Amino acid sequence: MNRRDLIKGAAALPLLGQTMTGKSAERPKLIKPKRLLPGDAVGLIAPASGVTAETWERAIKNIEDLGFKPVVGKFARGINGFLSGTDKERLSDLHWAFSDPAIKAVWCVRGGGGAPRLLPDIDYSLIRKNPKILIGFSDITALHLAIHQNCGLVTFHGPVASSQYPDYTKGHLLNVISRPSSPYKIGVSEFNMAKESPFYRTEVINKGKCRGRLIGGNLALLSALAGTKYALADLKGKILFIEEVNEPPYRIDRMLTQLRQSVDLRAVAGIALGVFEDTSASAGKTAQPVLDVIKDRLGDLGKPLIYGLSLGHIRDNITIPYGIEAELDVDDATLTYLESAVI
Repeated sequence: MNRRDLIKGAAALPLLGQTMTGKSAERPKLIKPKRLLPGDAVGLIAPASGVTAETWERAIKNIEDLGFKPVVGKFARGINGFLSGTDKERLSDLHWAFSDPAIKAVWCVRGGGGAPRLLPDIDYSLIRKNPKILIGFSDITALHLAIHQNCGLVTFHGPVASSQYPDYTKGHLLNVISRPSSPYKIGVSEFNMAKESPFYRTEVINKGKCRGRLIGGNLALLSALAGTKYALADLKGKILFIEEVNEPPYRIDRMLTQLRQSVDLRAVAGIALGVFEDTSASAGKTAQPVLDVIKDRLGDLGKPLIYGLSLGHIRDNITIPYGIEAELDVDDATLTYLESAVI
């Protein structure tokens, strides 16, 4: 994701999941948002980078085609350098979407950059009092971690409003946020069969089966937040999911090393990795080294570990709820949600 400036120097900071005094931070009780029903109003916001007018039109049509009513935030269409607006404007739209009772879900139009800048000023009390579905991925990982860990809210690592919505993506999304069932099993490699790219293959690195609560997101953001109070925390017994795109092997190595040195990855129950797709000219040359780096940096943890989950910066994208209980079966290449993510 080319976020060099965001991932410098956090490895020497205190262990994540602890306060500066060394005591474990107390986490709030899990809160599940209400399911999204056909015709519900959805707040479209741009808490990170902005998009073109043409992309906005596609995002609005996407939400309408899903059966919901899009309502665009006051400042969401703005452009401020690589951001959609000032920090104050982007924060205002986030607070509006959670506070307006007519809005039933908060949908990010895209990721990009800038979401971590909002974290210190988010009104977490407001969000706890008005729990709603929050959807997005990439840079939105910062919001997911901060909101989930400060509010206990189940949020959703899933397609942004401007994403592509093939039947695979749409089906898994609606099954999770609108018509939930449990257990809900997803075949890790079911979408990979027709792909020719070497990145689109399931790779079992460590066999096994595990259960735990889901946590994770985009690798660049997970490493960028290392050492801050918004970082990954309390990984004991959790299933960690990670995705990334367009990063060469040496930067994947750097970010995974930073995580190893800032949080106890040995505490996880298991790890599910997405498709680390590289669309650059050197994609074919770097595919195997990326997998080699992943095996080297994570394989020795001795926990169930699989590469090829359909999440993140790819067309066929599942929706993963933060904080719910799940089962990862590496041998069967399945991820199963053991409880509903919404009420």
